[in-house]
Amino acid sequence: MEGVFRHAAAQQGRIDLVLSNLYRADCPLDLEGFRRAPLATEPFPHLVMPNFVKPAAAAAARAGFPSSGAGGLATAPDPEHLGALDPRFAVLLARLRSPETTAAFAEKFGLPLSHEALLVTLRDRCRPQDGRIHTDSESKLVTALVYLNDGWEPEGGRLRLLRRIDDMEDMIAEVPPLDGTLVAFRRTDNSFHGHKPYDGVRRYVMLNWMVDAGAAHREAMRHGLSSVWKKLTGGLHSF
Repeated sequence: MEGVFRHAAAQQGRIDLVLSNLYRADCPLDLEGFRRAPLATEPFPHLVMPNFVKPAAAAAARAGFPSSGAGGLATAPDPEHLGALDPRFAVLLARLRSPETTAAFAEKFGLPLSHEALLVTLRDRCRPQDGRIHTDSESKLVTALVYLNDGWEPEGGRLRLLRRIDDMEDMIAEVPPLDGTLVAFRRTDNSFHGHKPYDGVRRYVMLNWMVDAGAAHREAMRHGLSSVWKKLTGGLHSF
């Protein structure tokens, strides 16, 4: 039993060291710029911010983004598994999941967002069937997408915030998924969004602040994603 405790203590020490090193790195996020950025309120609260991830940090995170070779979402690794990721990407992920980031989004949207109820997912490819117009489920309070792509010429794959569920052209904003760009919006019954079809690499980190921690856990389970982190160092097939 004593050996088990020693092993657990050593493992926790390694986790603490990884997190300490990540947080000592320069913050890759422009949170001050985010706090100053205006929040549009019509027809639903939303914000588009280029360079939310600082340019050099975005390029580094893109280079370290885990590659799947397939479509679909994967849950981001828990803090204790960040050491398995490329550190150029891990430092961004750690900051996105930090309480400070949650507090900034809570203040911006005027909602009691919880760090414990944050679901973070990753995706690196888009499929032709993706992008249909929809609103998010009622279990989500705020959705944020952080894109990591170097340039974007195609018409497809550009997220559109929309006024209607039946018209892809009736848009409030169209957002190329460029390095460091943030799109964030409050979930409402009319927070319609989608994009024209695209097939290929399209990297992003998605943050969903859920109504509670239980909802975040259930959403991860619904996608069957609880163990995907194990594949992120190689042979990832499901996102």
